[in-house]
Amino acid sequence: MAIPSGAGTEVLRRKTLHNNNATTTEILSGESSHIYTILSIVFCSITNGYGTIDIKVNDGSNDIFIVRAQEHTGYETFVWNDKIILFEDDDLDVYNSVADGDWYLTYIDQHF
Repeated sequence: MAIPSGAGTEVLRRKTLHNNNATTTEILSGESSHIYTILSIVFCSITNGYGTIDIKVNDGSNDIFIVRAQEHTGYETFVWNDKIILFEDDDLDVYNSVADGDWYLTYIDQHF
């Protein structure tokens, strides 16, 4: 990965994932010459019932769990506000065990 030189862009962005159905989904995929600062990850269960969520980063060869088996009840919201940095080849994956869950991701995209 190249070191940023000061030239480039820095943009606030968001990603959403509606009705994630009990599966692992890549919500953000790293691109060449980008650094991502994750500001917040919000999950909302839109179904009644107990479940769990996972948030993990794939660093190109390993799945690194940020949140593992976080429990929630029906119609509950979970907010992750700790900052996470993703580099070019990193991917951010989310999982919810309930049949319907919404995800909302906010981040800074630095392109150089």
